[in-house]
Amino acid sequence: QVQLVESGGGLVQPGGSLRLSCAASRSIFSIYHMGWYRQAPGKQRELVARIAVGGATNYVDSVKGRFTISRDNAKNTLYLQMNSLKPEDTAVYYCNTHPTPTYHWGQGTQVTVSS
Repeated sequence: QVQLVESGGGLVQPGGSLRLSCAASRSIFSIYHMGWYRQAPGKQRELVARIAVGGATNYVDSVKGRFTISRDNAKNTLYLQMNSLKPEDTAVYYCNTHPTPTYHWGQGTQVTVSS
């Protein structure tokens, strides 16, 4: 079973930036498309960004132009660069395969955007 460990979250003011990381316990990025998901309090988990095996990326409209998904296959690590953060970006962020989350969800990393 592959383990996914997210990190990099924190408290940031509106307009600030964070870089999230997701470390996979073994090499999966050449096999699976990967996604960053988030879950805000009282809401369902949603996909915010996706990177295909071939490298193509897609974003939900609310983060386009602000978030960038990338990966380092050699390090088995997925990244999410988040700029111009807004209070509505506050959520727990997770990574998993896409479109079907194949592995157990990790603990996630909390992102709180507040002044």
